[in-house]
Amino acid sequence: MRKLRLGVIGAGSWALAAHLPVLAARRDEVEFTGVCRKGGDALARIKEQYGFAVASEDYQDVVAAGLDICIVASPAACHYEHALAALAAGAHVLCEKPMTIDPEQAWDLARKAREAQRTLLISFGWNYSPMIRRAKELVTRHGIGRAEQMTVHMSSPTRELLSNTGAYPDAAPDTVPEQATWTDARVSGGGYGQAQLSHALGLALHLVPERVAAAYALMAAPHGAPVELHDAICLRLDGGGIGTMSGGSSHLGAGGNKHALQVRVIGSEGQLLVDVEREAVWLYRPGGADIQLPVRPGDGAYHASGPAGALVDAGLGRLDHNPAPGELGARTVEALALAYRSARTGNLEERR
Repeated sequence: MRKLRLGVIGAGSWALAAHLPVLAARRDEVEFTGVCRKGGDALARIKEQYGFAVASEDYQDVVAAGLDICIVASPAACHYEHALAALAAGAHVLCEKPMTIDPEQAWDLARKAREAQRTLLISFGWNYSPMIRRAKELVTRHGIGRAEQMTVHMSSPTRELLSNTGAYPDAAPDTVPEQATWTDARVSGGGYGQAQLSHALGLALHLVPERVAAAYALMAAPHGAPVELHDAICLRLDGGGIGTMSGGSSHLGAGGNKHALQVRVIGSEGQLLVDVEREAVWLYRPGGADIQLPVRPGDGAYHASGPAGALVDAGLGRLDHNPAPGELGARTVEALALAYRSARTGNLEERR
């Protein structure tokens, strides 16, 4: 059986830190076919390190080499173009978050993947972790009814990154991210919301499969930051429920690099708590289930290796479940688009 032909579009700092080491460990199944990134020196170094056959600053050269699986880890504004090309070439695709900036483009990618009968995975790492898989199984088995109120909170050490005064702590040290990737809103789509709340939404809307109908948002960019560092958002859900989502850029090194991320949902028939920082999962139904999942230290950690591993499994036809499909990515994109639109207009913005 021949190996899966791999393409990487956007071999930047995070792809090098999280995705490529996972694929290198599966060389018996993966052929390193093509890689694309800006910067000739870095590109040559990556080609030599991983043994890519094709290395180019033009992503079309990678797609033309023939792909079975493809990682799209370019800046967010490029995701639609790059993922669309990879799907059209017949590849299963892992797309970094945020999936796109424009909701119409996100839904189009999800539709194109279905039509092509290809798997589209979004890099929501927590969704691949054993703790969240078990939490999802718990909700599916017992349920909490219709979501009436949802609270999502996240904080992570991105203050320096989003202020152009430092790098993200999980980034590969030999390839520093371009500042524009994170702090030019034309490229990134925004600040903390796109960089991190995309993860929080990917987790919350995975556990409780709702769609955001409207949002009212306040965003703050203190100390002259080029994009917002902090977000406070009120949400209205399609099912009639309401919610809040907040996020903040904490200081680098404050408490290590353990993200605070918590989802609480009050449903018509029960309640749910998922806390990745404190590593707790609890579901309650009056007169029925009152379950706190047993977890071990480290179970709440971000599962950086999960997305790339799932991509290989999809290419081999072994992926039994996609915890972060394109449709989920599209729901997160449209929720964030409503929030950013509201922050600009000062109004409650409804989905069109």
